[in-house]
Amino acid sequence: MKQQCIIVDDEVMARKSLQRLCEQNESLELLKTFENAEDALAFLTTESVDLIWLDVEMPGLSGFDLLENLTAMPQVVMTTTKTEYAFNAFQYQVTDYLQKPITMPRFNMAVGKVLELASRKTSASPERQEIYIKTDGRYIRLPYSEIMYVENVGDYVKIVTKTQAHVVHATMKYLEEKLGSAFLRVHRSFIVHLDRIVDIEENNLVVANKVIPISRANKPELMNRLNLL
Repeated sequence: MKQQCIIVDDEVMARKSLQRLCEQNESLELLKTFENAEDALAFLTTESVDLIWLDVEMPGLSGFDLLENLTAMPQVVMTTTKTEYAFNAFQYQVTDYLQKPITMPRFNMAVGKVLELASRKTSASPERQEIYIKTDGRYIRLPYSEIMYVENVGDYVKIVTKTQAHVVHATMKYLEEKLGSAFLRVHRSFIVHLDRIVDIEENNLVVANKVIPISRANKPELMNRLNLL
C-alpha cells in the first residue's frame, strides 16, 4: 500500500526536487505540496497523511512549530540545509533527517525506513485499542473501552469518556478512520461506541444518558452491526 505524503518547504526548487523524487518512487503517493507550514496545518486538520517531508526553517511557523500543533503525528522526514537541528528533530521521533541537496540514493534510503516502520506498526498492532490525544502540551492515553461517544463541535471534536470530556482539534473523518471497529458513525455529528448503546428507538439512540440522533443514511449499517434477535 502506498504511503500518502505531503511536502512542506518554502524553497521552490527544493519543493520541485522533492516532488520529482516522490513521483519517481512507486511506494509513495504525493497528495499536495505547501510553501508554508500554516497552509499545511490547515490541510492536516481535515485530512490525514502517512508521511510529511518537512523543512525546518520557514517564514512564519517553522517545521518544529508545525509538529507542535499537530493533533496526530504521522511519520516525518525532516529536510534542511543544516545539521544543527538534528538533535531537536529526533526529539519528535522523526523517521529520518535529510540534508539538502537530497540525492536519490539517500531519498530512497529514507523511504525504506518509512516503509519498514509502517510495516512494523501494522504487524505489531492490526487494530489498536487506544488513541492518544494532545491536551495541555502533553499526550494522554484514552483506551477505546473508556470512550462512550464522539461529538462534532465546529472545528473541534468532543471525546466523551466514562468520567470526562476532552475537546481536541481534529475532524470527525479523522476520528472515524482512527477508531476501531467497535465504533460507528451514526450521524454526521456523532460517532458512538457500539457496546455503550443503552437503547434505540426510531431515529435516536441513548449512550450515557445522551440522546443521539441516527441519520437515515447510517441506520442500515447500525442495524447490521448490532446483534439483533
